[in-house]
Amino acid sequence: MLEKLEIVKQRFDEVSDLIIQPDIIADQKRYIQLNKEYKDLRILVDKREEYKMVLDRIQEAEEIIEDGSDEEMVEMAKMQLEEAKEKIPPLEDEIRFLLIPKDPEDSKNAVVELRAGTGGDEASIFAGDLFRMYTKYCESKGWKVSTVDFSEGTNGGFKEIQFEVEGDDVYGTLKFEAGVHRVQRVPQTETQGRVHTSAATCMVFPEAEEFDVEIDPKDVRIDYFCSSGPGGQSVNTTYSAVRLTHEPTGLVAQCQDQKSQHKNKEKAFKVLRSRLYDLELAKKQEEEAAKRGSMVTSGDRSAKIRTYNYPQGRVTDHRINLTLYDLQNIINGDIQKIIDELQLAENTEKLKASDETI
Repeated sequence: MLEKLEIVKQRFDEVSDLIIQPDIIADQKRYIQLNKEYKDLRILVDKREEYKMVLDRIQEAEEIIEDGSDEEMVEMAKMQLEEAKEKIPPLEDEIRFLLIPKDPEDSKNAVVELRAGTGGDEASIFAGDLFRMYTKYCESKGWKVSTVDFSEGTNGGFKEIQFEVEGDDVYGTLKFEAGVHRVQRVPQTETQGRVHTSAATCMVFPEAEEFDVEIDPKDVRIDYFCSSGPGGQSVNTTYSAVRLTHEPTGLVAQCQDQKSQHKNKEKAFKVLRSRLYDLELAKKQEEEAAKRGSMVTSGDRSAKIRTYNYPQGRVTDHRINLTLYDLQNIINGDIQKIIDELQLAENTEKLKASDETI
């Protein structure tokens, strides 16, 4: 393991030197990539120091025991040895996980899209509940959420809503939320008190930088229209909302959240870039998941991933057979424990898939 960590340290020193070079600073794309790599390597380099310190303690204690000239020192050394040896297995496990190559997409911001599925008005209300759940979760992480576009349900919630999330490792965290979410409860619109099953789909795209995807302006049809929804009198009278249609793929992105046409256009282009980027990424993920037989990030957007059962107060994630009887807290944004388990499952699969023995 020390050999592996030595290679990491060499690369860290290399990157530390590169990010202060003027030609690298001038190349924005390269500079951003190296900065992200520097941050990831820094964590491993710190762990390497900790690991080396524990190994040094073991060596030091063994030398004192072997010498045996001072009984009191030998007793202390035996305690030190035992303590240090206990630290090694969890530390090595942690390093093994850190050594798994990171998906370069994980550090990106994300665009999230929620759509009401089967269940009529109740599905729209549920999509609204999911939006609230994600908003609260993102706030707890210190991430910034901004709405891009939405279409309200007739009895509350949303037929669909699209929002951007900015922060650290957003896509790497939220990508596990992509798929079909089911809710089992008595709808507000139900008079007989019967439990119904409704669904909403969540899609999560990594936000593409301009240099990730180049869009030829000739391929994009731009339509302007009046915004709908809250925002004062000017909303329905000015053509501030923007719809972009990428003609080669048929992909559509629109934004009506901002009062300024220019800002809406900027946001819509950001979403369109992310959708195009996601098309390529989805193919790649599907190939990788097929190789690993992975259930965690299968790339299948139609897969039923989670059920929220209100009568029993439980939430079940079907990919890892995880059931938690904590529905109220989860729907109020406390989803970290589910994400932790999904990340652990994915990392375990990656470890198994790796032929290298660390």
